[in-house]
Amino acid sequence: MASAKEIRGQIKAIQNTGKITKAMEMVAASKMRKAQQQVLNARPYAEGIRRVVANLMQAHPEYRHPFITPRDEVKRVGLIAISTDKGLCGGLNSNAMKKAVAVMKAAGCDTDVMNIGRRAGMFMRRCNAPIIGSVENINDQPSMDEILGVIQVAMKHYMEGKVDEVHLVYSQYVNTMTQTPTSVRLLPCPMPEEVSHPGYWDYLYEPESNVVLEGLLQRYIESIVFQGVLENKACEHSARMVAMKAATDNSKSIVRDLQITYNKARQAAITQEIAEICSGAAAAG
Repeated sequence: MASAKEIRGQIKAIQNTGKITKAMEMVAASKMRKAQQQVLNARPYAEGIRRVVANLMQAHPEYRHPFITPRDEVKRVGLIAISTDKGLCGGLNSNAMKKAVAVMKAAGCDTDVMNIGRRAGMFMRRCNAPIIGSVENINDQPSMDEILGVIQVAMKHYMEGKVDEVHLVYSQYVNTMTQTPTSVRLLPCPMPEEVSHPGYWDYLYEPESNVVLEGLLQRYIESIVFQGVLENKACEHSARMVAMKAATDNSKSIVRDLQITYNKARQAAITQEIAEICSGAAAAG
């Protein structure tokens, strides 16, 4: 059994660790509330632009943009993998990377990777996957400017025929305790089956429908990726808060067990001292 002094040192170290994890839990909880609100604010825009694109494609079925035209044969795919920059958020990144690997295997061909977040880049480099675009150190309140470069790389490679499909993998925010790894096909754009205005109808365009539709498709793709980044940020702070709370609770549990061990060691030491005093007194008598 360890000495009482050693056990006191262990208790002190674990208590200090618990203070750190408690502080990280509180910081994550504060950031989580802001990230959740940002996700909720962005969802109506993403849904609205999806609905407008669906309506436009219904009104102009003759317009076949490359972004919505499937390739005859898929020889190479692109993958945008969204992860966190930091760890200590439970299994959030590992679950997302498992989803990314499943998408790569399902494609059945070579994959070019674009990562948003340091953890995805680290994982893909360990897998020896070719990385053609990377964005790291994303702000806690992301902006479109931070990720626009990766999106443009994906669209450029698709337009040039270097990849035949582009997929997106991210963690979708459900609630504080639930984050779901999700994959969607970005290119060619999967067009929704339902439209808000059945029958023939149309918008008024300026300058003309083709120009408006081409620009809107780009904004549509950008909005999907940006929404994925926002969802992933909310998941990150939620998962980190839960993980740090579990770590704090575990530290308290370990300290309680060590306190019991410490009391036993101290009692054993006192008993030993009493026995030695009694033995000495008996020998002297």
